[in-house]
Amino acid sequence: MSLPSGVHLTTPPPKGGEEILSTEALEFLAVLHRTFNNRRLELLENRKKVQAELDKGKPLTFLPETADIRSSPGWQCAPPGPGLEDRRVEITGPTDRKMVINALNSGAKTFMADFEDSNSPTWSNMVLGQVNLRDAIRRQIDFEISGKAYKLSPNPAVLLVRPRGWHLDEPRVIIDGQPMSGSLFDFGLYFFHNAAELIKRGFGPYFYLPKMEHHLEARLWNDAFSLSTSKLGLPQGCIRATVLIETLPAAFQMEEILYELREHSAGLNCGRWDYIFSFIKKQRAHKNCVFPDRSDVTMTVPFMDAYVRLLIQTCHKRKVAAMGGMSAQIPIKNDQAANDRAMAKVKADKLREVTAGHDGTWVAHPALIKIAMDVFDEHMKGPNQYFVRREDVVVTDKQIADPKVPGKITEQGVRDNVSAALSYCAAWISGNGCVPINHLMEDAATAEIARVQLWQWVKYGSKTDSGKTITAAYLQPIFSEESSKVSNLPGIDSEHVKIASEYMIGQVKAQWPSDFLTTDLMGHLEGVGTAGTARKAAL
Repeated sequence: MSLPSGVHLTTPPPKGGEEILSTEALEFLAVLHRTFNNRRLELLENRKKVQAELDKGKPLTFLPETADIRSSPGWQCAPPGPGLEDRRVEITGPTDRKMVINALNSGAKTFMADFEDSNSPTWSNMVLGQVNLRDAIRRQIDFEISGKAYKLSPNPAVLLVRPRGWHLDEPRVIIDGQPMSGSLFDFGLYFFHNAAELIKRGFGPYFYLPKMEHHLEARLWNDAFSLSTSKLGLPQGCIRATVLIETLPAAFQMEEILYELREHSAGLNCGRWDYIFSFIKKQRAHKNCVFPDRSDVTMTVPFMDAYVRLLIQTCHKRKVAAMGGMSAQIPIKNDQAANDRAMAKVKADKLREVTAGHDGTWVAHPALIKIAMDVFDEHMKGPNQYFVRREDVVVTDKQIADPKVPGKITEQGVRDNVSAALSYCAAWISGNGCVPINHLMEDAATAEIARVQLWQWVKYGSKTDSGKTITAAYLQPIFSEESSKVSNLPGIDSEHVKIASEYMIGQVKAQWPSDFLTTDLMGHLEGVGTAGTARKAAL
């Protein structure tokens, strides 16, 4: 294949992905990289400065310099794109071919195809996932395997795509000597190949944007959208993007993020598991922010409740969707009582969301769609609840950062975190980013919470409810025992469990936890490079 000047692929395209990585597509990616990568890197440096200030005790607050944006009644976001008026149930998942067909056929209103946290970014997954989405949009995705046919239904769910966050590189694409942004790679290829086709079919290029920490990061996305639209000669404003509020700094800048994306905004989403991870990580230097067991950090604890109420109020003030969070339960076979309890939790969670004013919600498994749909159908008669203004809500900066969470640290909670981190990391290295653990379909966020909780418990000498002090030495035999169990799980490579265990033990001993395990472990993936990269970052 012919590569544009300055563009280098460290790995050839996987079989079947040659058309996706065409010369023209790579030229488009090069334009995005050369225009926006320096700004991206500057914004990532700004994250480090904010973290340093937090470590010194400077609290996060609503920004005084953008008070006029928050107080102004004179702006609203764009109306919903075609097909996004009613989003009461959305299903999410990675982009393998069978998953795409099943999700689009699931009966959910939309499907978020994920290149981020429920995906392991192997070269095959990133490129062939683009192939699968291209084929689905053109109704050319049907296939047969082991005698079973997979065919797209006549009226599939509306498609949204989540690219990787600004912090992740695409190390297999080098432009002018620099690795390309994973965000711009995922967005750029999808937009280049599909935007015009989606518009022709009466929809548009729709996205979910993850992991932002500042409204200037939203401005960068908006500028990338505007340039891409102009470059391909498409109508300005055809893109819609929903931002996941899943970092603590972003919770203080919700209106500013909507403002920056107002020509393209489709709302905000409560990315609740990553939000818990970010809450711990950002306040890592403060002993009063040590949390109890992961299972105790629910949506009803003060800081989570404050964030939800503010998000709904903010979105409806600006006439966009306030999307609820993920229910990760999967059906429990051969135990009807346990399954009934799990499904009751899903129903209660969705009832909390719809009565709070959310316009829709997320599920991880098709079996949950009817439960969620029934709850929203009963309590949300129109396509959305933009009219629920929640003017009663007053949320302060102290409420958003309130670390008080009732509960205790148990030995089982410690063990559960070790097991979840090992299981997920080992599966991720193997190329699977969507992993069933204890009847929950987990993505990277669960492993991230487990990782930073183990770190903070060791860092601050936390005690279990039985009086045992949590140290690296205390955790060592638990890691050994859980490693043996995880190694026996189907589809798990014992060598990958060893890598995961070494990484996690390095993390709990570190002065500060790494920003993201996905960055640390990237060097172990197919098509990236040597394993030494991740091991060096971990230890």
